[in-house]
Amino acid sequence: MAPLLLQLNGERAVVLLYICQILFSTPLSLLSQAFSLSLLTLFALSVEISADDPSNPLSQFFKTRPGVTSGIMLGAMTLPGLMVSRLIQVSRLVSLHEAEVGELEYLNLQYWAASAICFAVLLFICFIFRLHHTSAGSTCSLFNRDTKFGVACMALFIGICYMSFLGKTYGGLSATLIILWVLCHGLAAVYLIQNILRTFSACFSVGEGLLVTAGFVIYFGDMLFYIASKIPGYWVSSNLVFLENGIKRDEIHIIIQGITLGLLLFPVFYRYVLKIWQCSASSSSSQDMSNHEIRRSFSFCALLAFMLAVAVPSWMQFVHDFHMHPLLWVFNFVFSEPLKRLSLCVYWVAVIYVSVIWFYNISKKSTIERILLRKYYHLMAVSIFVPALIFQPKFLDLAFGAALAVFLMLEIIRVWRIWPLGHLVHKFMNAFTDHRDSDLLIVSHFSLLLGCALPIWLSSGVTDRPLAPFAGILSLGIGDTMASMVGHKYGVIRLSKTGKKTIEGTAAGITSVLAACSVLLPLLASTGYIFTMHWFSLILSVTTSGLLEAYTAQLDNAFIPLVFYSLLCL
Repeated sequence: MAPLLLQLNGERAVVLLYICQILFSTPLSLLSQAFSLSLLTLFALSVEISADDPSNPLSQFFKTRPGVTSGIMLGAMTLPGLMVSRLIQVSRLVSLHEAEVGELEYLNLQYWAASAICFAVLLFICFIFRLHHTSAGSTCSLFNRDTKFGVACMALFIGICYMSFLGKTYGGLSATLIILWVLCHGLAAVYLIQNILRTFSACFSVGEGLLVTAGFVIYFGDMLFYIASKIPGYWVSSNLVFLENGIKRDEIHIIIQGITLGLLLFPVFYRYVLKIWQCSASSSSSQDMSNHEIRRSFSFCALLAFMLAVAVPSWMQFVHDFHMHPLLWVFNFVFSEPLKRLSLCVYWVAVIYVSVIWFYNISKKSTIERILLRKYYHLMAVSIFVPALIFQPKFLDLAFGAALAVFLMLEIIRVWRIWPLGHLVHKFMNAFTDHRDSDLLIVSHFSLLLGCALPIWLSSGVTDRPLAPFAGILSLGIGDTMASMVGHKYGVIRLSKTGKKTIEGTAAGITSVLAACSVLLPLLASTGYIFTMHWFSLILSVTTSGLLEAYTAQLDNAFIPLVFYSLLCL
């Protein structure tokens, strides 16, 4: 333990502080989850230290984003830490009879799945180390120690997980089958992270890839579990209460999940359509190759229309009783309060149009640094999302889903260079990229949108922490923006010799978030919310997220909102 602590840098120390705050708040009823989270923390720290060693063999297997550390510890601890925070919050609500026991049990299942994903990927990285040094004829004790420690941690994790499920049944499934379901998440994650890091070469660090992988696997696993719960006769009726209360969804979340997963799967189907089309085109001598791009574009539009108008709505209607086509449901929902929601849409369109045109013209003519230009978008996000979150939260949920769908479609069009928009979208998006983006994949706009949206989506339903939905907006729209602007203009004292972040910028970011909270809380109180979090806990949460923004070299838009949200839920 002591040698590991001696190798703490700024980012690792902040992640350790994040985990310690969660463990300190964990009740005795979640002791097994707290112990497994502690075990995962030590394992992740050990693997990251080995991965950042000069003899790191990971570079021979994956080409990661240049100029950053592996970020393995941060990537491995973010989602499991968030799950434990949510367990603490929901268990508190269950004790107050404001949440169902089924919701707590299903969230517990998702925690173990998220932990299995991280343990499996970390163990896979250890085996990469061992394989590399075995083939090189080296007997390095460091990597042998990591592998043995990893196997021991995985075995202990499985034992703890099995004991926590022993004597329980989930829809008629025994503890053994539940453990197999959990471990399948780990196997799927090992397969997926290899494909992500190899397909999108130099787009992610290992930690960022791990966060994306864990999110995808959890999201797809949730979808499969939900589908299984809807199959007649599949589940034992004696425990149907767990399924009804644990994974029930409203119409908005079904629509968001269906469209998101449909668009994520769309490139896979489109690739096979292209292969079939190219084979038939090459075998036909009379094919007019001059219309290749037009026909390719037509096949893209036809498949996309089928996916969004037929395939995805069919899935939505299978898992949820809409009583009408989901697209008609969306129109009915929007026009159920036409004055408020259409006025909000007009306001959003006006702000986005003016901001985008203005910032795009500035980016072509001005000498303003691109990083500062991008921070103006963070401020724009605050002006767009805060009014809607206070007065129309359900409509904002749906709007976030629509924005994510548009971003996914535009990125698919840009990557595949679909005529006639592909080149235009690529040229426009390049005006707002930075060192974390590449021609292969532009992630900045996704990270900003999801950084603001995920805390809001996760807070849907009953919550006793009214600031938690604002975690992304506060940390990115205000804290990150003020830290960058003040640090760039007035920053003198650097936090580290190798980094660019300054004490002045970090202090400005933390202070601005606390000031925003002091303004926001009375406004929330006027709408019926009650602030139940101690101010000391709030200050500690804001400080931790501010320090993470200062020390991490990872994609901060992705990690900071989730960490801040987790701490606000405690």
